[in-house]
Amino acid sequence: LGRDDGRVVLYRPGREILRPATEDAGPSPDGPLHTLIRETLRTRGASFYRAIAATVAGAAGAASDRVILDALWDLVWAGEITNDTFAPLRALRWKRPSRPGGRAARAGRLTALGPPEASGRWSLVEPAPTAGATERLHALALGLLDRHGVLVREAVMGEGHEGGYAAVYPVLRALEEAGRIRRGYFVEGLGAAQFALPGAIDRLRAARDRASETGEPRAVYVLAATDPANAYGAALPWPRYGGDDRRPLARAAGASVVLVDGVAALYVDRGGRSLQTLPAFGQPGIAELAIAALAARLAEGRERELLVTRVDGLPVGESPHRERLIEAGFRPGYRGLALRREPTRAMIA
Repeated sequence: LGRDDGRVVLYRPGREILRPATEDAGPSPDGPLHTLIRETLRTRGASFYRAIAATVAGAAGAASDRVILDALWDLVWAGEITNDTFAPLRALRWKRPSRPGGRAARAGRLTALGPPEASGRWSLVEPAPTAGATERLHALALGLLDRHGVLVREAVMGEGHEGGYAAVYPVLRALEEAGRIRRGYFVEGLGAAQFALPGAIDRLRAARDRASETGEPRAVYVLAATDPANAYGAALPWPRYGGDDRRPLARAAGASVVLVDGVAALYVDRGGRSLQTLPAFGQPGIAELAIAALAARLAEGRERELLVTRVDGLPVGESPHRERLIEAGFRPGYRGLALRREPTRAMIA
């Protein structure tokens, strides 16, 4: 992980038991600024950044915004401080000033509120509720079953939980013996130790019946490669062509995968400059659906352009899929094939 990167976990109300206890959360930042920020929030309660900075800078000898922000985010990534909005997380994507001192901001409302990555109100995270190891593993097992539907060893290992599959397996077995979940061979090729809630099995059967009746693609999704909803690279191996010598695919940050009826058809590298087609891409109608999904996502997102320079390791101009991309709206250019978002009426105004 980079300087401004971190892992974010969302806990539903009533699932706070899944949060790691303080003694299990790893080393805590212990610099002078970290201590001052903790004490400020403990005394004042939830506070905006400017109130925190005024107190901390005075006690620390007029520390700069950048130094205070770095200390603040150290505590965020340590799980000690939270915010009431996602705006600061989104602002971490923005490029920092290139000069050490940064560029002086013009006076105005944003200056008064503080830097974008400091917006919202900051507060201390309440201690995790006390729970025994068995109770915590029970809650974890139910959460995994809810998230994955059919739970297998690879899915648990892919999430990186402490103790791995061996820690949660006894709880899954006890739930199966109590009749609360089912164990069986539901998905071919994933081993015999598969656990699922009864409703998940019914949904699998319904999806299989619909596929046998229509035989046509129904659902197309563009997901982050690291999304838990993408089973490839975790519970399932990435589909590859026979004798494929291209570099292996990975659940890399910034990469995307296009799923058609749950089957991976197209892999998009970080930045969107390189595409890798998968075996499903060659089936009738799948390529058009996958490429159209990329165009639809561009129209909904913040990026204004998707520039493709290589497909399956070849320059896009030499790819057999070049014409398909052009038919989907890509335009040839000196850098490659570009798909640009059409300006809306509001953008023109």
